[in-house]
Amino acid sequence: MALSLLGAGLLTACNPESGPDSEAPANPEAATGSQSLKLLYWQAPTTLNPHLSSGTKDREAASPVLEPLAVYNEDETLEPILAAEIPTVENGGISEDSTTVTWKLKAGVLWSDGEPFTAEDVVFTYDFITNPEAATTSTEFYGEVESVEAVDDLTVKVTFKQPTPAVMSSFVGGSGMILPEHIFADYNNAQARSAPGNNSPIGTNAYQVKEFKPGDTIIYEPNPNFRGEAPAFGTIELKGGGDTVSAARAVLQTGEADYAWNIQAEPDIIANLEAAGKGEMTYVFKPLMERIYINFSDPNKEVDGETSQKDTPHPFLSEKPVREAISLAIDRETITQQLYGEAGTVATNFIVAPEKYVSSNTEYEFDLEKAAALLDEAGWQDTNGDGVRDKNGTEMTILFTSSVNPVRQKTQEIIKQNLESIGMSVELKSVESGVYFGDPANPDSVNRFNSDLQLFAFDSETPEPDSYMELYACSQISQKENQWAKENSSRYCNPEYDALLEELKQEIDPDKRKALFIEMNDLLIDDVALIPLVRRSDPYAIATSLTNLEFTPWAASTWKINDWGLQ
Repeated sequence: MALSLLGAGLLTACNPESGPDSEAPANPEAATGSQSLKLLYWQAPTTLNPHLSSGTKDREAASPVLEPLAVYNEDETLEPILAAEIPTVENGGISEDSTTVTWKLKAGVLWSDGEPFTAEDVVFTYDFITNPEAATTSTEFYGEVESVEAVDDLTVKVTFKQPTPAVMSSFVGGSGMILPEHIFADYNNAQARSAPGNNSPIGTNAYQVKEFKPGDTIIYEPNPNFRGEAPAFGTIELKGGGDTVSAARAVLQTGEADYAWNIQAEPDIIANLEAAGKGEMTYVFKPLMERIYINFSDPNKEVDGETSQKDTPHPFLSEKPVREAISLAIDRETITQQLYGEAGTVATNFIVAPEKYVSSNTEYEFDLEKAAALLDEAGWQDTNGDGVRDKNGTEMTILFTSSVNPVRQKTQEIIKQNLESIGMSVELKSVESGVYFGDPANPDSVNRFNSDLQLFAFDSETPEPDSYMELYACSQISQKENQWAKENSSRYCNPEYDALLEELKQEIDPDKRKALFIEMNDLLIDDVALIPLVRRSDPYAIATSLTNLEFTPWAASTWKINDWGLQ
């Protein structure tokens, strides 16, 4: 079976009849299911606080416990989660001038420890996310917010600094999960990463954590204070680690597990495993793109104890002709066909979804001779006869990192061969996923980016990708001063791009917004700020006995795990 990203839709309310009094009260006595569910995440979760990690794996693991106010479904329509209804201009939730959003919250919601969920928890979550001392990774979704206030226990008012087109980005999806104030109040500071609630979360969703071994196993059990029907599973075991092919085999061939997340494996391997009949793959195409990140700073020069410092230009990647040559030398077609099959298509853009914002102005070219000529013209030639291009005493040696993943390692090998054929020396490094996508302060994390090139995927969490465009903003550069929590790990800074970003933040007209998104996308591609490789899906291995799954490109695959069941 295969799910695909549907066309762009209007940001309209879902379930308009719902209101503050429409929810059934919490039922601590509700009977829970006796079935058990086994999930495999070969990228092992390391924290259950989604605001302290750049890894999708951690948002996935937090989702059965923590909830946002709303989530965009596959139709790009907002569904209320902790909200009683979706704010609109018509119901008074969004102001006519797009400067405020007022959320009404569901009544009777309890945290899993029995404390009431109120508007103060939403206010606290905003304060936590935006506190520089806490160094959270969700800040780009809240940059245009001026204030968040509790009007009463069940009403939250969000005020923006100016008329804002993407008013429904805050408190939505994975970066909108609400934290309990009574658990984190003492850790809204530089001690945020030591909060007990990061590993033993108190939430409002259908499950609570019974046991968590970071980098290994999570055992979930039903939340006795969940407001809805009791879930089907008395126990969920999320096992982390291993490798993607073994995870797929456990679901598709041996039947040892029910679900495996993010199965990046070669098409022929998947076909052989599916032949066993125990399960099949589902491909959810998201605004997700596998890309090469280019370090615009020097990873080998130390400034005040910090490498990859933003004011130290990379000795050769800061030259546009060099970046153009690298892009020309990469065989994206071979990578996509051999390693992704139906799970991906060649990417040429920064924005790959929704379709209305995808530029038609870019193209892909693979030309080794042209790439070599560019380097020659830029003065990068092999002057000492060692087979590696050099200039002014600097050799073109590249450290190229990615996470441990067979598809990524094979992608790296293809790219290494491509780049070495034009006179560069490439060393490959793979980092365990829990580290690579874990604590941003770790020297081997994606945010530290202590190499020349790195490879991984990133996506937008809402159909209005304003926050996604922040990825290359000068203000979002990841550095020691912000504990490397910002998302611009490439340290790319372009005043022209920043000016367009500021214009985007204020533009309400849909046609002008579309033009700005495309102009910003084209600027990044023309400047080779990144190298798109594959517009890819999230591939899931699902046992034939597992039922009632619902996916969306805009949230964790576990967002409706309380509805899952087994035949």
